[in-house]
Amino acid sequence: MSTDPETPDAPDGAAEPTPHAAGGEGRATDAPDGATASTDAAAGETTTTDAPGGTHPKRTRLALWVTAGVVAFALAGWGAVAAGSAVASGSPAPTPTPTATPTPTPTVDPGRPAPTAEATTAKIRTCMVGAAATDARLGAMQAHVRNANTGEVLYDRGGGTASRTASVMKVLTAAAALDVLGPDYRATTTVVRGSEPGSVVLVGGGDLTLSATPSGTQTVYPGAAHLDDLAAQVRAAWDADPANPPLTKLVLDASFFGGDEWHPTWNPLEREQGYMSQITALQVDGDRASPFAETSWRSPDPIGRAGDAFAGALGGIGTIERGTAPADAQTLGTVSSPTVAELVNKSLIVSDNTVAEMLARHVAIRTGTGNDFAAIDAGVREGLAAYGIDTDDITVTDGSGLSDDNAVPPAYLTELFRKIEAREQGLGVVRDGLPVAGVQGSLAYGDRFFGDNAVARGAVWAKTGWIETGYTLSGIIHAQDGTPLTFAIYALGDAPGAIPPSSREAIDTLTTAFFRCGDNLSNG
Repeated sequence: MSTDPETPDAPDGAAEPTPHAAGGEGRATDAPDGATASTDAAAGETTTTDAPGGTHPKRTRLALWVTAGVVAFALAGWGAVAAGSAVASGSPAPTPTPTATPTPTPTVDPGRPAPTAEATTAKIRTCMVGAAATDARLGAMQAHVRNANTGEVLYDRGGGTASRTASVMKVLTAAAALDVLGPDYRATTTVVRGSEPGSVVLVGGGDLTLSATPSGTQTVYPGAAHLDDLAAQVRAAWDADPANPPLTKLVLDASFFGGDEWHPTWNPLEREQGYMSQITALQVDGDRASPFAETSWRSPDPIGRAGDAFAGALGGIGTIERGTAPADAQTLGTVSSPTVAELVNKSLIVSDNTVAEMLARHVAIRTGTGNDFAAIDAGVREGLAAYGIDTDDITVTDGSGLSDDNAVPPAYLTELFRKIEAREQGLGVVRDGLPVAGVQGSLAYGDRFFGDNAVARGAVWAKTGWIETGYTLSGIIHAQDGTPLTFAIYALGDAPGAIPPSSREAIDTLTTAFFRCGDNLSNG
């Protein structure tokens, strides 16, 4: 049951919860309490001063009054002297003619209105979300909310503290890829002539969506290239030269990616349970046992599996070994991945970990920071720098958010999502790939935005996050009062399992409270 922030009850109704499949997120820290918003009123006061180079009207009237008094006093004195003289001479004194003292008529200076008290009043926001924000299921909760139009911070609980993000990290990876690679970039898999007679080299170009299924088959990766297409190109090119000996040897070159295939902070269960493959420049179908299932067992040898599949499609291969392609070797065939824009959509809407790592590695390679896990941090932050938001407090350990060593302040996310909402610099691709509450992606599962929280369905676009130590949600809300908000919520624990799966409901309840409050959201 959600807690309404001083608003009417929401309509009931959502499907029963179903298990949630996700991947990757974040580090918990205590969030400081936010300060209660207050309003200061300052009274204004008008002060009369002389105008430079002239006589002030009010001071002129005062001078007239003083002059009139002096004249009257002088006349009275003169009369007394005259009377004294008359008495002294024995002549009758003349009777002076009375002179009326003028009474000044008050005037109003039209250019100087009467003083008034002027107050500068800040907006007083009164919609409180305290009950939803203190749900124990949120653990060490951090949250940050902005008005997307103005950038004003409406709510802040630990927004400046960098913590683990879980799969919300995929938003940063996507934004960096769009800047560094561009939305139309594709990864290419190539086959070249080998250095030995009768050999070819399959060169992995970092396309982890390449499929071993027959051409025309749609896997979990729409638009994926197929090995049988590549094999047909190679066979045609080879057979076109009668001088070529039989094709009997296949060399596998996966050197485009370097370093460890599995990050040391990742739990191997992520691979066994089907959420993540090892990260190699050559593999097929994200190394899934079933190319048609989002969550599917992955092997410890994706390069070998890809080699076996290609050898089968090519035919006649007796030997398969690892190696590198000769320099300037003849190209016999190429196939390319879906575009970055399509891969971004896949990484966000269903939270595909393997695709996110593929994008992050290509970003690192293109920026020149390296081709291994250690190069991702500098590469992704270089891509993010294009959006003009300080990245000094960010740590990017991987592209998917699966590592607990990732760290991003919630306040960074709310600012980035302002740009995403405005579709700045090509970020509309991210906007279009976000899950939508009750509508699509990982926010359309039955355990998200149900019951009282169903009122926010269709009004929340956000990336979900889940790792063993917490749950996260960050994105955009079109509030009940029409205000667009950007928000980030982290529900984090100190140990695996400390944050229960039901914290997703608590996160949705707090998000719905933000939705109901809109621009009236109080930081109290």
